[in-house]
Amino acid sequence: MMSRINVHMSPGCEHALKRFMHLRRLRSKSEAVRVAVEETLARDLGARPTVDYTTWLGRATRTPGQVSPRFRSHDDLWER
Repeated sequence: MMSRINVHMSPGCEHALKRFMHLRRLRSKSEAVRVAVEETLARDLGARPTVDYTTWLGRATRTPGQVSPRFRSHDDLWER
């Protein structure tokens, strides 16, 4: 069972928390605070961080394709 705490944040801290939520794709503030505290404690207590690349999944599929190529072929790169 998890304990419950109330936190009062400055506007700057709340803005940073929202940015953290966006970067980590976290849906709730409570989850973001939990992740931030766990990672900070692990780092400060000397535990080796676990690398999580799940936030990278799907990044390449969100980039737009090449709309209008500047060169017709690779050979055109070398012609002047």
